[in-house]
Amino acid sequence: MAEFFTYTTWRVRPGMEEEFVRRWEDWSYWSAVEGLVEQARLLRDADDPLSFVSFGKWMNIADVRAWRSRPGYAERVARLQELVESFEPKTYEVVRG
Repeated sequence: MAEFFTYTTWRVRPGMEEEFVRRWEDWSYWSAVEGLVEQARLLRDADDPLSFVSFGKWMNIADVRAWRSRPGYAERVARLQELVESFEPKTYEVVRG
């Protein structure tokens, strides 16, 4: 059975780091209810505190697509976009592991 991960890079506006983390946590908890296999992770670059990455594991690609199509997804991403200069969401499939 294939494993899928969502992976997003975030570039946060200066001074917005704490609020970004708070809003990301809200999005993460909502996403857990919507099908994440385990709690998503948020990492901050130790050398660049405005640079973050997040990732979460999903059972299948259909769950990822359903999650991204729900109204709650767009609403929460919009709240995060207010705080970032850029973000790039991706979906990855494990091919070896």
